[in-house]
Amino acid sequence: MKIGFVQFEPLFGDVDGNLERVGELIRKSDADILVLPELFNTGYVFRSREEVDSLAEQVPEGKTTRVLCDMARDKGVFIVGGLAEKDGQQIFNGSVLVSPEGYVGRYRKIHLFFEEKLWFDPGDEEFRVYDIGICTVGIMVCFDWFFPESMRVLALKGADLICHPANLVLPFCQESMKTRCLENHVFAVTANRIGTEARGDQSLRFTGMSQITGPDGSILSRGGDDSEEVQTMEIDPAAARDKSINDYNNLFADRRPGFYGDLAGKKTKG
Repeated sequence: MKIGFVQFEPLFGDVDGNLERVGELIRKSDADILVLPELFNTGYVFRSREEVDSLAEQVPEGKTTRVLCDMARDKGVFIVGGLAEKDGQQIFNGSVLVSPEGYVGRYRKIHLFFEEKLWFDPGDEEFRVYDIGICTVGIMVCFDWFFPESMRVLALKGADLICHPANLVLPFCQESMKTRCLENHVFAVTANRIGTEARGDQSLRFTGMSQITGPDGSILSRGGDDSEEVQTMEIDPAAARDKSINDYNNLFADRRPGFYGDLAGKKTKG
C-alpha cells in the first residue's frame, strides 16, 4: 500500500480556496492513504473564539467533510485531514478520516498547544483506531506527539499507521517522531503546513518538513521546509505488527503495567 502527505500553505479563512487547492494536489497522487495538515481548511492563527466558531463545521455534515468524501470517492483514496469541529457550544481542533465509501470517523485533539487553549475545547473522546482493510489507522493531531502516551495507546490498540495532521512551529517534532515510531514500532505520516501566517500582533512560521517515519525510526520520506508538495511511498503494514526486538525481547510482551501506576495517579504493583 502507498501512504503519503500533502504539504501546502492554507490561506486563512479561505475554506473554498483551500479545499480547491487540496483537491488539485490529491488528484496528482497515487496514494492509498493521504494525510493533510491540521486545520488545513481554515488556517491556524485565530484571534477570538467567535472567529473560530464562524469557521468551525459539524462532522460529518459540514462542507469540508462532505468535500473530502467526494475527493476520496473520486480518487479511491483514504484521507485524514484536520479541521475545526463544532458540536453544540463546543469547538474542537479535530480531524476526520474518510474513505472511498464515505465518512469513517473523527478525532478531537486532546493536548492543546499555546493559544489553542483560548479558542478550542480539549478533546473529550478516547484515542481510537480504525481497521480500513489495508491496515489499521490511528489519528493524533500536532502537539499530541509531545506526549508519548498518545502513540503508545494507539499502538497498543493495534494501529499499524499513525496519521498525524500538524501545524508545527517548534523544531523538535520531526526528529522526535523517530523515537515515537521506534518505541512503538509503527509507521507514521506527519503532514505539516508551510508558510508564515500573520494576523494582528501574532505571527507564526510553520516548519514544513512533512515526514513519513518507519517502525525502525528511519525517515522514509521528508518534504522541504517551504515547498508545496505531495510525497508518497510504498510500505508493508505487516512490518508494524512484529514487536520483537530480538529473540528474547518484545516491545509489548515485556511491558510491566503493574509498575506504571504513577502514570495514571495510581501506585500499584503487579
